Amino acid sequence: MCAPRIVRIAHDGADFATVPSRRALAGAAGLAALAVAATAPAARPRAGAVVDLTHPVGPNTPMWPGNPPFAMVPVAWHALGSFDQNTIALWEHTGTHVDAPLRRASVGASGGTFSVRDLVAPLIVIDISAKAAFDVDATVTIDDIDAFERIYGRIPPRAFVAMYSGWERRLAHPAAFVNLDVQGTPRAPGFCAEAADYLVRQRDIVGAGVDTLSLDHADDPDYGAHTAFLGGGRYGVEMVANLGSVPPTGATVVVGAPEHIGGTGRPCRMLAYT
Repeated sequence: MCAPRIVRIAHDGADFATVPSRRALAGAAGLAALAVAATAPAARPRAGAVVDLTHPVGPNTPMWPGNPPFAMVPVAWHALGSFDQNTIALWEHTGTHVDAPLRRASVGASGGTFSVRDLVAPLIVIDISAKAAFDVDATVTIDDIDAFERIYGRIPPRAFVAMYSGWERRLAHPAAFVNLDVQGTPRAPGFCAEAADYLVRQRDIVGAGVDTLSLDHADDPDYGAHTAFLGGGRYGVEMVANLGSVPPTGATVVVGAPEHIGGTGRPCRMLAYT
């Protein structure tokens, strides 16, 4: 997700040369959504398997409105007697990426300063794909957490809790993944503010993840989940891949990312060990 200022600019109709218009994206989203077919969840991996939870980044990676796409330009070539090399340009919040507490809290930790111990954690996956299939504004609620714990037991302290909504089924159609409504507002599932606060205060999680572009359900004007998670000193990971391929409990997540001082986020490589 991008900063509220950028969102407002995008919604006010600013002309970004590299970003399609709201009307074009909204129209494409409506058409592309018709082509999105529901698919059965992937088979669970065997014990000891490693599942990649990372989407590769490229020029077609869905971006929050107003953010320019990933770009890569060759700067050295074998043919000239050198090594191949590219220069890349991307916003911190591109593809599968970490939101650092600094993103929402001015005194929060930056991407390179929170504890590395918190980047390896028990993985909890809360599946809301059934209701998200019918409601693009579906959220993880406290009721969902209670229902999860009745089946799988209490979420342990210092766990990483991820929402699985099945949203990546839309990934082949980036406009459908962003899913702008007629007002130019992205619509997608996320955590409700109360559930986010509950996970921070009552379950002492290290962080939270979503398979969408935002920790909040994307039309939340108050960014309540971002505020609860990041303001509580926890980190978030957005646009997580393959959450339907890992068990609800029992896996360990590893979040690896390059560090840049003072960063509000960073693209990451995220793996689950089952």
